Amino acid sequence: MHYWVRASPADFTGPLPQPRSGHTAVNIGKSKIVVFGGLVDKKFLNDISVYDIDNKLWFQPECTGSGSEGQTAPSPRAFHIAIAIDCHMFVFGGRLGTKRLGDFWVLDTDIWQWSELTSFGDLPSPRDFAAASAIGNQKIVMYGGWDGKKWLSDVFVLDTMSLEWTELAVSGTLPPPRCGHTATMVEKRLLVYGGRGGGGPIMGDLWALKGLIDEDTEVPGWTLLKLPGQAPAARCGHTVTSGGHYLLMFGGHGTGGWLSRYDVYFNDCVVLDRVSVQWKRLATNAEAPSPRAYHTMTSIGSRYLLFGGFDGKVTHGDLWWLVPEDDPITKRLSASPSEAIHESHDSSMSSGFRSKTKENHMDGSAISELQKRLNISVSFSGGLQIIHEHEDKEFLELASRITGNTTFTNKQAAQALREHWRNSTPKSLRLKELSVLLRDYQRLISRHHLANVGSHLQSTESGFIEKDTFRLYHITNASQIILW
Repeated sequence: MHYWVRASPADFTGPLPQPRSGHTAVNIGKSKIVVFGGLVDKKFLNDISVYDIDNKLWFQPECTGSGSEGQTAPSPRAFHIAIAIDCHMFVFGGRLGTKRLGDFWVLDTDIWQWSELTSFGDLPSPRDFAAASAIGNQKIVMYGGWDGKKWLSDVFVLDTMSLEWTELAVSGTLPPPRCGHTATMVEKRLLVYGGRGGGGPIMGDLWALKGLIDEDTEVPGWTLLKLPGQAPAARCGHTVTSGGHYLLMFGGHGTGGWLSRYDVYFNDCVVLDRVSVQWKRLATNAEAPSPRAYHTMTSIGSRYLLFGGFDGKVTHGDLWWLVPEDDPITKRLSASPSEAIHESHDSSMSSGFRSKTKENHMDGSAISELQKRLNISVSFSGGLQIIHEHEDKEFLELASRITGNTTFTNKQAAQALREHWRNSTPKSLRLKELSVLLRDYQRLISRHHLANVGSHLQSTESGFIEKDTFRLYHITNASQIILW
Protein backbone atom coordinates (compact mmCIF):
# COMPACT_ATOMS: atom_id res chain seq x y z
CA MET A 1 0.00 0.00 0.00
CA HIS A 2 1.33 3.45 -0.98
CA TYR A 3 0.00 6.90 -0.24
CA TRP A 4 -0.02 10.11 -2.24
CA VAL A 5 0.71 13.13 -0.03
CA ARG A 6 0.75 16.65 -1.42
CA ALA A 7 4.03 18.34 -0.49
CA SER A 8 3.61 21.10 2.10
CA PRO A 9 5.66 24.28 2.59
CA ALA A 10 7.17 22.64 5.66
CA ASP A 11 8.82 19.99 3.45
CA PHE A 12 11.22 22.43 1.80
CA THR A 13 13.05 25.70 2.15
CA GLY A 14 14.20 27.90 -0.71
CA PRO A 15 12.53 28.90 -4.00
CA LEU A 16 10.52 26.11 -5.63
CA PRO A 17 10.87 25.53 -9.39
CA GLN A 18 8.22 27.26 -11.49
CA PRO A 19 5.51 25.18 -13.24
CA ARG A 20 6.64 23.36 -16.38
CA SER A 21 6.31 20.27 -18.55
CA GLY A 22 8.71 18.52 -20.90
CA HIS A 23 11.55 19.14 -18.42
CA THR A 24 14.01 16.63 -16.98
CA ALA A 25 14.90 15.76 -13.38
CA VAL A 26 17.88 13.53 -12.56
CA ASN A 27 19.29 12.11 -9.35
CA ILE A 28 22.92 13.07 -8.70
CA GLY A 29 23.93 10.24 -6.39
CA LYS A 30 21.86 10.32 -3.21
CA SER A 31 22.50 13.97 -2.47
CA LYS A 32 20.50 16.03 -4.94
CA ILE A 33 17.97 16.22 -7.78
CA VAL A 34 18.63 18.56 -10.72
CA VAL A 35 15.67 19.92 -12.73
CA PHE A 36 16.46 21.44 -16.13
CA GLY A 37 14.49 23.15 -18.88
CA GLY A 38 10.92 22.57 -19.93
CA LEU A 39 8.01 24.56 -21.26
CA VAL A 40 5.31 26.78 -19.71
CA ASP A 41 2.81 28.98 -21.57
CA LYS A 42 4.72 28.53 -24.85
CA LYS A 43 7.92 29.75 -23.16
CA PHE A 44 10.91 27.41 -23.30
CA LEU A 45 13.17 27.34 -20.24
CA ASN A 46 16.87 26.69 -19.59
CA ASP A 47 17.02 27.31 -15.85
CA ILE A 48 18.42 24.93 -13.24
CA SER A 49 16.60 24.14 -9.98
CA VAL A 50 18.28 21.84 -7.48
CA TYR A 51 16.81 19.96 -4.55
CA ASP A 52 19.37 19.29 -1.81
CA ILE A 53 18.01 16.08 -0.30
CA ASP A 54 19.90 16.16 3.02
CA ASN A 55 19.05 19.79 3.79
CA LYS A 56 15.55 19.69 2.20
CA LEU A 57 16.51 22.83 0.33
CA TRP A 58 15.61 24.05 -3.18
CA PHE A 59 18.09 26.46 -4.75
CA GLN A 60 19.06 27.87 -8.15
CA PRO A 61 22.83 27.75 -8.62
CA GLU A 62 24.69 30.43 -10.55
CA CYS A 63 26.20 28.40 -13.37
CA THR A 64 29.17 29.35 -15.48
CA GLY A 65 29.87 27.81 -18.84
CA SER A 66 31.28 27.86 -22.33
CA GLY A 67 29.59 27.02 -25.61
CA SER A 68 30.70 26.93 -29.23
CA GLU A 69 29.08 30.32 -29.86
CA GLY A 70 30.14 31.97 -26.61
CA GLN A 71 26.98 31.09 -24.66
CA THR A 72 27.29 30.10 -21.01
CA ALA A 73 24.49 27.51 -20.97
CA PRO A 74 22.37 25.42 -23.33
CA SER A 75 19.61 27.27 -25.16
CA PRO A 76 16.09 26.97 -23.68
CA ARG A 77 14.49 23.64 -24.57
CA ALA A 78 11.94 20.98 -23.71
CA PHE A 79 11.48 17.28 -24.50
CA HIS A 80 15.25 16.69 -24.40
CA ILE A 81 17.13 13.87 -22.67
CA ALA A 82 19.22 14.27 -19.50
CA ILE A 83 21.22 11.46 -17.92
CA ALA A 84 23.39 11.54 -14.80
CA ILE A 85 26.79 9.84 -14.71
CA ASP A 86 28.50 10.36 -11.34
CA CYS A 87 28.39 14.14 -10.69
CA HIS A 88 27.75 15.03 -14.34
CA MET A 89 24.43 15.63 -16.12
CA PHE A 90 24.58 15.04 -19.87
CA VAL A 91 21.95 16.80 -22.02
CA PHE A 92 21.16 16.11 -25.68
CA GLY A 93 18.61 17.42 -28.13
CA GLY A 94 15.10 18.62 -27.42
CA ARG A 95 13.06 21.35 -29.02
CA LEU A 96 13.08 25.16 -29.03
CA GLY A 97 9.93 26.44 -30.72
CA THR A 98 9.63 24.37 -33.88
CA LYS A 99 13.39 23.68 -34.13
CA ARG A 100 14.75 20.25 -33.14
CA LEU A 101 18.10 20.49 -31.41
CA GLY A 102 21.16 18.27 -31.79
CA ASP A 103 23.68 19.93 -29.47
CA PHE A 104 25.35 18.09 -26.61
CA TRP A 105 26.14 19.55 -23.18
CA VAL A 106 27.38 18.43 -19.78
CA LEU A 107 26.84 20.09 -16.40
CA ASP A 108 29.43 19.49 -13.67
CA THR A 109 27.29 19.63 -10.53
CA ASP A 110 30.33 19.92 -8.23
CA ILE A 111 31.23 23.35 -9.59
CA TRP A 112 28.02 24.17 -11.51
CA GLN A 113 29.73 24.61 -14.84
CA TRP A 114 28.22 23.92 -18.27
CA SER A 115 30.38 22.73 -21.19
CA GLU A 116 29.26 22.18 -24.76
CA LEU A 117 30.83 18.95 -25.98
CA THR A 118 32.25 18.08 -29.38
CA SER A 119 31.51 14.43 -29.94
CA PHE A 120 32.68 11.96 -32.56
CA GLY A 121 31.56 8.87 -34.42
CA ASP A 122 28.00 8.18 -35.58
CA LEU A 123 26.36 11.43 -34.54
CA PRO A 124 22.59 11.20 -33.92
CA SER A 125 20.34 13.56 -35.84
CA PRO A 126 18.62 16.46 -34.02
CA ARG A 127 15.47 15.21 -32.30
CA ASP A 128 13.02 15.62 -29.45
CA PHE A 129 10.90 13.15 -27.46
CA ALA A 130 13.72 10.57 -27.46
CA ALA A 131 14.40 8.37 -24.40
CA ALA A 132 17.70 7.38 -22.83
CA SER A 133 19.21 5.53 -19.89
CA ALA A 134 22.65 5.08 -18.32
CA ILE A 135 24.59 1.85 -18.92
CA GLY A 136 26.66 1.45 -15.77
CA ASN A 137 28.68 4.55 -14.90
CA GLN A 138 30.24 5.35 -18.26
CA LYS A 139 27.82 4.90 -21.18
CA ILE A 140 24.42 6.22 -22.26
CA VAL A 141 21.98 4.50 -24.62
CA MET A 142 19.41 6.56 -26.53
CA TYR A 143 16.47 5.23 -28.55
CA GLY A 144 13.95 6.76 -30.95
CA GLY A 145 12.42 10.23 -31.03
CA TRP A 146 11.03 12.63 -33.62
CA ASP A 147 13.20 14.67 -36.00
CA GLY A 148 10.45 16.94 -37.29
CA LYS A 149 9.70 14.77 -40.31
CA LYS A 150 9.62 11.18 -39.14
CA TRP A 151 9.49 8.95 -36.08
CA LEU A 152 12.78 7.23 -35.31
CA SER A 153 13.74 3.70 -34.26
CA ASP A 154 17.53 4.03 -34.14
CA VAL A 155 19.73 3.14 -31.17
CA PHE A 156 22.83 5.15 -30.23
CA VAL A 157 25.37 4.44 -27.50
CA LEU A 158 27.57 7.24 -26.13
CA ASP A 159 30.84 6.62 -24.32
CA THR A 160 31.05 9.57 -21.92
CA MET A 161 34.83 9.16 -21.54
CA SER A 162 35.80 9.26 -25.22
CA LEU A 163 32.66 11.24 -26.28
CA GLU A 164 32.18 8.82 -29.17
CA TRP A 165 28.69 7.94 -30.44
CA THR A 166 28.06 4.51 -31.95
CA GLU A 167 24.89 3.63 -33.82
CA LEU A 168 24.00 0.11 -32.77
CA ALA A 169 23.40 -2.34 -35.60
CA VAL A 170 20.40 -4.37 -34.45
CA SER A 171 19.35 -7.57 -36.20
CA GLY A 172 15.92 -9.17 -36.39
CA THR A 173 12.54 -7.57 -35.77
CA LEU A 174 12.57 -3.89 -34.81
CA PRO A 175 9.99 -2.03 -32.72
CA PRO A 176 7.84 0.43 -34.68
CA PRO A 177 9.42 3.93 -34.71
CA ARG A 178 8.18 6.12 -31.89
CA CYS A 179 8.57 9.16 -29.67
CA GLY A 180 7.36 10.05 -26.17
CA HIS A 181 8.24 6.56 -24.87
CA THR A 182 10.38 5.54 -21.90
CA ALA A 183 13.67 3.63 -21.94
CA THR A 184 15.01 2.05 -18.74
CA MET A 185 18.07 -0.15 -18.20
CA VAL A 186 17.27 -3.20 -16.08
CA GLU A 187 20.44 -5.20 -15.50
CA LYS A 188 21.59 -6.09 -19.05
CA ARG A 189 18.45 -5.11 -20.95
CA LEU A 190 16.96 -1.83 -22.12
CA LEU A 191 13.18 -1.86 -21.60
CA VAL A 192 11.15 0.44 -23.87
CA TYR A 193 7.46 1.05 -23.26
CA GLY A 194 4.76 2.91 -25.19
CA GLY A 195 5.06 6.15 -27.10
CA ARG A 196 3.43 7.62 -30.18
CA GLY A 197 4.32 5.95 -33.44
CA GLY A 198 4.25 6.43 -37.19
CA GLY A 199 0.82 7.56 -38.33
CA GLY A 200 -0.01 8.78 -34.83
CA PRO A 201 -1.23 5.73 -32.87
CA ILE A 202 -0.34 5.62 -29.20
CA MET A 203 1.33 2.35 -28.26
CA GLY A 204 1.16 0.02 -25.29
CA ASP A 205 3.92 -2.46 -26.18
CA LEU A 206 6.97 -3.44 -24.14
CA TRP A 207 10.28 -4.26 -25.84
CA ALA A 208 13.63 -5.47 -24.48
CA LEU A 209 16.97 -4.77 -26.19
CA LYS A 210 19.96 -7.04 -25.54
CA GLY A 211 23.60 -6.70 -26.58
CA LEU A 212 24.45 -3.44 -24.82
CA ILE A 213 27.08 -4.75 -22.41
CA ASP A 214 30.64 -4.86 -23.74
CA GLU A 215 31.64 -7.86 -21.63
CA ASP A 216 28.86 -9.98 -23.16
CA THR A 217 29.03 -11.49 -26.61
CA GLU A 218 25.30 -11.15 -27.30
CA VAL A 219 24.27 -9.93 -30.73
CA PRO A 220 22.11 -6.82 -30.32
CA GLY A 221 18.44 -7.70 -30.83
CA TRP A 222 14.93 -6.67 -29.80
CA THR A 223 12.33 -8.92 -28.15
CA LEU A 224 8.64 -8.05 -27.79
CA LEU A 225 7.58 -8.90 -24.23
CA LYS A 226 4.04 -9.92 -23.37
CA LEU A 227 3.86 -10.11 -19.60
CA PRO A 228 1.00 -11.40 -17.46
CA GLY A 229 -0.94 -9.25 -15.00
CA GLN A 230 -2.76 -5.92 -15.21
CA ALA A 231 -0.93 -4.24 -18.08
CA PRO A 232 -1.14 -0.44 -18.37
CA ALA A 233 -3.17 1.28 -21.06
CA ALA A 234 -1.32 2.50 -24.14
CA ARG A 235 0.29 5.87 -23.46
CA CYS A 236 3.06 8.36 -24.18
CA GLY A 237 4.60 11.09 -22.04
CA HIS A 238 4.60 8.85 -18.97
CA THR A 239 7.45 8.16 -16.54
CA VAL A 240 9.06 4.89 -15.45
CA THR A 241 11.14 5.12 -12.25
CA SER A 242 13.27 2.36 -10.74
CA GLY A 243 12.49 1.47 -7.14
CA GLY A 244 13.99 -1.64 -5.59
CA HIS A 245 12.69 -4.79 -7.24
CA TYR A 246 10.13 -3.02 -9.38
CA LEU A 247 9.66 -0.29 -11.97
CA LEU A 248 6.93 2.29 -11.27
CA MET A 249 4.97 3.77 -14.18
CA PHE A 250 2.91 6.91 -13.61
CA GLY A 251 0.71 9.13 -15.75
CA GLY A 252 0.96 9.81 -19.45
CA HIS A 253 -1.32 10.63 -22.33
CA GLY A 254 -3.54 8.29 -24.35
CA THR A 255 -6.77 8.27 -26.31
CA GLY A 256 -10.24 6.92 -25.59
CA GLY A 257 -13.64 6.70 -27.24
CA TRP A 258 -15.70 4.36 -29.40
CA LEU A 259 -16.95 6.16 -32.49
CA SER A 260 -14.66 9.15 -32.10
CA ARG A 261 -11.37 9.57 -30.29
CA TYR A 262 -10.61 11.98 -27.48
CA ASP A 263 -7.60 12.72 -25.29
CA VAL A 264 -7.14 10.92 -21.98
CA TYR A 265 -4.56 11.84 -19.36
CA PHE A 266 -3.66 9.26 -16.70
CA ASN A 267 -2.82 9.42 -13.00
CA ASP A 268 -2.59 5.69 -12.32
CA CYS A 269 0.37 3.82 -10.87
CA VAL A 270 1.37 0.55 -12.53
CA VAL A 271 4.26 -1.59 -11.31
CA LEU A 272 6.44 -3.95 -13.34
CA ASP A 273 7.55 -6.47 -10.73
CA ARG A 274 11.05 -7.69 -11.61
CA VAL A 275 10.78 -10.72 -9.32
CA SER A 276 7.46 -12.17 -10.52
CA VAL A 277 7.93 -10.59 -13.99
CA GLN A 278 4.37 -9.32 -14.26
CA TRP A 279 2.37 -6.11 -14.28
CA LYS A 280 0.57 -5.05 -11.09
CA ARG A 281 -1.61 -2.11 -10.12
CA LEU A 282 -0.13 -0.23 -7.18
CA ALA A 283 -2.70 0.23 -4.42
CA THR A 284 -2.88 3.92 -3.43
CA ASN A 285 -5.21 6.25 -1.56
CA ALA A 286 -7.98 8.09 -3.38
CA GLU A 287 -6.43 11.56 -3.12
CA ALA A 288 -4.04 11.42 -6.05
CA PRO A 289 -2.40 14.09 -8.22
CA SER A 290 -4.46 15.21 -11.19
CA PRO A 291 -3.86 13.32 -14.46
CA ARG A 292 -0.88 14.58 -16.46
CA ALA A 293 1.91 13.81 -18.92
CA TYR A 294 5.47 15.06 -19.54
CA HIS A 295 6.10 15.37 -15.80
CA THR A 296 9.05 13.95 -13.83
CA MET A 297 9.14 11.33 -11.07
CA THR A 298 12.35 10.80 -9.10
CA SER A 299 13.15 8.42 -6.25
CA ILE A 300 14.49 9.49 -2.86
CA GLY A 301 15.05 6.39 -0.77
CA SER A 302 11.66 4.72 -0.40
CA ARG A 303 9.86 7.90 -1.52
CA TYR A 304 9.01 9.21 -4.97
CA LEU A 305 8.77 12.91 -5.82
CA LEU A 306 6.42 14.00 -8.62
CA PHE A 307 6.82 17.42 -10.22
CA GLY A 308 5.08 19.33 -13.00
CA GLY A 309 3.46 18.06 -16.18
CA PHE A 310 0.67 19.03 -18.57
CA ASP A 311 -2.95 17.83 -18.79
CA GLY A 312 -4.01 19.29 -22.14
CA LYS A 313 -5.03 22.59 -20.57
CA VAL A 314 -2.89 23.39 -17.53
CA THR A 315 0.86 23.26 -16.91
CA HIS A 316 1.36 22.01 -13.36
CA GLY A 317 3.88 23.14 -10.77
CA ASP A 318 2.72 21.04 -7.83
CA LEU A 319 4.95 18.64 -5.90
CA TRP A 320 3.67 15.31 -4.56
CA TRP A 321 5.18 12.52 -2.48
CA LEU A 322 4.33 8.88 -3.12
CA VAL A 323 5.34 6.95 0.00
CA PRO A 324 4.86 3.50 1.61
CA GLU A 325 2.23 3.24 4.31
CA ASP A 326 4.75 3.20 7.18
CA ASP A 327 6.27 6.56 6.13
CA PRO A 328 5.82 9.24 8.84
CA ILE A 329 4.56 11.70 6.23
CA THR A 330 1.31 9.72 5.92
CA LYS A 331 0.22 11.07 9.33
CA ARG A 332 -0.78 14.26 7.54
CA LEU A 333 -3.63 12.48 5.85
CA SER A 334 -6.94 12.89 7.61
CA ALA A 335 -8.22 9.54 8.82
CA SER A 336 -11.55 9.01 7.07
CA PRO A 337 -13.19 5.58 7.11
CA SER A 338 -15.12 6.42 3.94
CA GLU A 339 -12.01 7.33 1.95
CA ALA A 340 -11.83 5.09 -1.08
CA ILE A 341 -8.65 3.04 -1.35
CA HIS A 342 -8.10 1.95 -4.91
CA GLU A 343 -5.76 0.27 -7.32
CA SER A 344 -5.80 3.13 -9.79
CA HIS A 345 -8.92 5.30 -9.50
CA ASP A 346 -9.99 4.73 -13.09
CA SER A 347 -9.46 0.98 -12.77
CA SER A 348 -11.63 0.58 -9.67
CA MET A 349 -14.36 2.79 -11.05
CA SER A 350 -14.56 0.88 -14.29
CA SER A 351 -14.47 -2.54 -12.60
CA GLY A 352 -17.40 -1.56 -10.37
CA PHE A 353 -19.29 -0.32 -13.38
CA ARG A 354 -18.55 -3.50 -15.32
CA SER A 355 -19.91 -5.69 -12.54
CA LYS A 356 -23.16 -3.68 -12.54
CA THR A 357 -23.31 -3.84 -16.30
CA LYS A 358 -22.99 -7.62 -16.35
CA GLU A 359 -25.91 -7.92 -13.96
CA ASN A 360 -28.26 -5.58 -15.81
CA HIS A 361 -27.52 -6.14 -19.50
CA MET A 362 -28.04 -9.56 -20.99
CA ASP A 363 -27.66 -10.67 -24.61
CA GLY A 364 -30.91 -9.06 -25.69
CA SER A 365 -30.20 -5.74 -23.97
CA ALA A 366 -30.12 -2.31 -25.52
CA ILE A 367 -26.31 -2.20 -25.50
CA SER A 368 -26.05 -5.53 -27.34
CA GLU A 369 -28.60 -4.40 -29.92
CA LEU A 370 -26.77 -1.12 -30.36
CA GLN A 371 -23.43 -2.86 -30.84
CA LYS A 372 -24.93 -5.13 -33.53
CA ARG A 373 -26.61 -2.25 -35.31
CA LEU A 374 -23.44 -0.13 -35.39
CA ASN A 375 -21.20 -3.17 -35.99
CA ILE A 376 -19.13 -2.32 -32.88
CA SER A 377 -17.20 -4.92 -30.92
CA VAL A 378 -16.85 -3.82 -27.30
CA SER A 379 -15.15 -5.84 -24.59
CA PHE A 380 -15.80 -4.86 -20.98
CA SER A 381 -12.61 -6.60 -19.87
CA GLY A 382 -10.28 -3.96 -21.27
CA GLY A 383 -10.42 -1.23 -18.62
CA LEU A 384 -13.18 1.29 -19.36
CA GLN A 385 -12.00 4.88 -18.93
CA ILE A 386 -14.48 7.17 -17.18
CA ILE A 387 -13.40 10.80 -17.39
CA HIS A 388 -14.96 13.80 -15.71
CA GLU A 389 -17.12 15.99 -17.93
CA HIS A 390 -14.85 18.97 -17.22
CA GLU A 391 -12.00 17.06 -18.92
CA ASP A 392 -14.14 15.78 -21.82
CA LYS A 393 -13.24 18.27 -24.57
CA GLU A 394 -15.68 16.80 -27.11
CA PHE A 395 -18.54 17.01 -24.57
CA LEU A 396 -17.83 20.69 -23.81
CA GLU A 397 -17.35 21.60 -27.49
CA LEU A 398 -20.68 19.97 -28.40
CA ALA A 399 -22.40 21.88 -25.58
CA SER A 400 -20.97 25.15 -26.89
CA ARG A 401 -22.07 24.35 -30.48
CA ILE A 402 -25.61 23.31 -29.60
CA THR A 403 -26.33 26.09 -27.10
CA GLY A 404 -24.46 28.77 -29.05
CA ASN A 405 -23.14 30.09 -25.74
CA THR A 406 -19.36 30.30 -25.29
CA THR A 407 -19.49 32.07 -21.92
CA PHE A 408 -20.89 29.17 -19.91
CA THR A 409 -18.81 27.65 -17.13
CA ASN A 410 -18.09 23.93 -17.54
CA LYS A 411 -20.88 23.10 -15.09
CA GLN A 412 -23.41 25.32 -16.91
CA ALA A 413 -22.38 23.84 -20.27
CA ALA A 414 -22.90 20.29 -18.96
CA GLN A 415 -26.33 21.17 -17.59
CA ALA A 416 -27.34 22.87 -20.85
CA LEU A 417 -26.30 19.91 -23.01
CA ARG A 418 -28.13 17.44 -20.78
CA GLU A 419 -31.22 19.66 -20.87
CA HIS A 420 -31.00 19.57 -24.69
CA TRP A 421 -30.90 15.76 -24.61
CA ARG A 422 -33.77 15.64 -22.08
CA ASN A 423 -35.98 17.58 -24.49
CA SER A 424 -34.86 15.67 -27.60
CA THR A 425 -36.59 12.73 -29.24
CA PRO A 426 -34.50 9.77 -30.41
CA LYS A 427 -35.15 10.70 -34.05
CA SER A 428 -33.80 14.21 -33.53
CA LEU A 429 -30.37 13.03 -32.33
CA ARG A 430 -27.59 13.39 -34.87
CA LEU A 431 -24.93 10.74 -35.34
CA LYS A 432 -22.14 13.09 -34.22
CA GLU A 433 -23.88 13.44 -30.84
CA LEU A 434 -24.10 9.69 -30.28
CA SER A 435 -20.60 8.91 -29.00
CA VAL A 436 -20.68 11.95 -26.68
CA LEU A 437 -24.10 10.93 -25.32
CA LEU A 438 -23.04 7.32 -24.75
CA ARG A 439 -19.89 8.45 -22.97
CA ASP A 440 -21.94 10.72 -20.73
CA TYR A 441 -24.36 7.86 -20.13
CA GLN A 442 -21.45 5.71 -18.92
CA ARG A 443 -20.24 8.56 -16.73
CA LEU A 444 -23.62 9.15 -15.05
CA ILE A 445 -24.43 5.47 -14.55
CA SER A 446 -21.00 4.75 -13.03
CA ARG A 447 -21.42 7.79 -10.78
CA HIS A 448 -24.86 6.55 -9.75
CA HIS A 449 -23.43 3.10 -9.01
CA LEU A 450 -20.60 4.51 -6.90
CA ALA A 451 -23.09 6.64 -4.97
CA ASN A 452 -25.01 3.49 -4.08
CA VAL A 453 -21.89 1.87 -2.60
CA GLY A 454 -20.88 4.84 -0.46
CA SER A 455 -18.74 7.00 -2.72
CA HIS A 456 -18.53 10.73 -2.17
CA LEU A 457 -19.54 11.22 -5.81
CA GLN A 458 -23.19 12.25 -5.88
CA SER A 459 -25.55 11.88 -8.82
CA THR A 460 -26.81 15.39 -8.11
CA GLU A 461 -23.63 16.68 -9.81
CA SER A 462 -25.20 15.70 -13.10
CA GLY A 463 -28.15 18.00 -12.62
CA PHE A 464 -30.66 15.13 -12.29
CA ILE A 465 -32.06 13.32 -9.32
CA GLU A 466 -31.02 9.68 -9.21
CA LYS A 467 -34.32 8.14 -10.35
CA ASP A 468 -34.27 10.33 -13.47
CA THR A 469 -30.73 9.45 -14.48
CA PHE A 470 -31.78 6.05 -15.84
CA ARG A 471 -35.15 7.23 -17.18
CA LEU A 472 -33.68 10.05 -19.25
CA TYR A 473 -30.65 8.25 -20.63
CA HIS A 474 -31.49 4.59 -20.91
CA ILE A 475 -31.99 3.40 -24.50
CA THR A 476 -34.59 0.66 -24.39
CA ASN A 477 -34.32 -0.29 -28.04
CA ALA A 478 -31.64 0.37 -30.62
CA SER A 479 -34.30 1.11 -33.23
CA GLN A 480 -35.02 4.35 -31.36
CA ILE A 481 -31.80 5.78 -32.79
CA ILE A 482 -32.12 6.82 -36.40
CA LEU A 483 -28.79 6.96 -38.24
CA TRP A 484 -28.17 9.07 -41.30
